[in-house]
Amino acid sequence: MTGTPDGDSVPTPRAGLAERQAELVAALVAGGEPPAGFAPGPLAATRAALLRKRAGEVARHWPLLAAGLGARWSATFADWAARRPTAGSLRDGWDLARALHDQHALPPAAAEELAVREARLRYDGRRAPRPRRAPAVGRAGGAVAVQIAGRVRLLRPAPRASTPADDGVSDAAGSDSWISD
Repeated sequence: MTGTPDGDSVPTPRAGLAERQAELVAALVAGGEPPAGFAPGPLAATRAALLRKRAGEVARHWPLLAAGLGARWSATFADWAARRPTAGSLRDGWDLARALHDQHALPPAAAEELAVREARLRYDGRRAPRPRRAPAVGRAGGAVAVQIAGRVRLLRPAPRASTPADDGVSDAAGSDSWISD
């Protein structure tokens, strides 16, 4: 904004550009309304591509969450993230895992992954996660993890439904493994 000799303010072209850019970013990553002058088709395609990229980044930080959801991962993440701006891959995955836990829809391996993260790091949903200094317990979906002296151990795995093909072999997130920071 610039001032006129009589003290009135006049919008500058740069201020208008900044507002339009903010509208475009909100439409692409936070579920905002498409700005005037943008074709809805290409905007929707770009938005879908950005959600896929974001889902891939979250899956790198939360591999058991993504694997536990399997073929539903992309759709589940896109539905959850469609109206949320990113807080970073680690935090997005954490928030999604907590949301699925609250809905009783968190897969067992993902519950174990969440319990380990809850024991290792302190995260309040607003600020970046910070390492815990004192002993801590993380619980999610029946899984229990404990952190003592910087080491995290999964004490109890999340319950899994028995299947006829169940051979009694624990998976990669089994309870006999030590997970260190």
